[in-house]
Amino acid sequence: MAQACHGNCDDCPGSVHACGHTISNNIKMRAYLGGCMIKKLKNLFRTENILYYPGCLIKFVGTELEENYKKILSAAGIDFIQLHELELCCGSPILNAGHIREAEEIAEKNFRVFKEHGITKIITSCPACYKTFSQEYPKLVKGWNIEVEHITKTIDSAIKAGKLKAPELNTEVTYHDPCHLGRHSGIYDEPRSIIKATGAKLREMRLSRENALCCGAGSGVKSNYPELANAAAKERVEMAKDTKAKMLVTTCPMCYYNLKENASGIEVVELSQLLEKKGGRK
Repeated sequence: MAQACHGNCDDCPGSVHACGHTISNNIKMRAYLGGCMIKKLKNLFRTENILYYPGCLIKFVGTELEENYKKILSAAGIDFIQLHELELCCGSPILNAGHIREAEEIAEKNFRVFKEHGITKIITSCPACYKTFSQEYPKLVKGWNIEVEHITKTIDSAIKAGKLKAPELNTEVTYHDPCHLGRHSGIYDEPRSIIKATGAKLREMRLSRENALCCGAGSGVKSNYPELANAAAKERVEMAKDTKAKMLVTTCPMCYYNLKENASGIEVVELSQLLEKKGGRK
């Protein structure tokens, strides 16, 4: 049976900390398993598990962001598992391209994997994945009954409950609302609440929240029309610079990479990076 990865397993020997391995019945092998493996086994056979689903861009490109979020979730006391080798793309790109049947097949396969591993809740750090799981899967998959939460809601709740302490930052920040998280999902307040919890001063752009400009990268624009995507990002960066903020923060990996590529005169950071910063004026 494939093993779900549950975070930092550096203390486990050899292949024990590798995702997707087969558990040996050898008695000598059992002696190596230790506390980390025992915890994994308990989670594997639990009937209720929380899945951290980073999304393809973070999983394959933004590995630093994934590690940041895993640390944050652990610091907040959230017991989660990951299914890196077993889960598939959420299907958002092919769904947006109009391939409904293919999207249904992916959704059905993911739902089956989730159910096999007792997933009752998904926390994701990708706005597109959040929208797809929360709004599209109920239409694509019969019997979909898994709770979905964007990680900004998770973090904001943990900070307000005193379970997570935000770093103390002396700086000015502006925030870019990702399309899938803002206009599509109505999540505006939580990212701002997290930023304010750091003590950073939030300076809103002229167009924000429901009226925020797209970063230019979504819906295949970056891949097919890179010049258009870059022009849109440059326009958004100029709006950020007009606020006189020192940092432009966003919660979408695609927005982050496109804005960062086209930015000058302002630091572009993803939310998890902001939470990893240590005090001082940046």
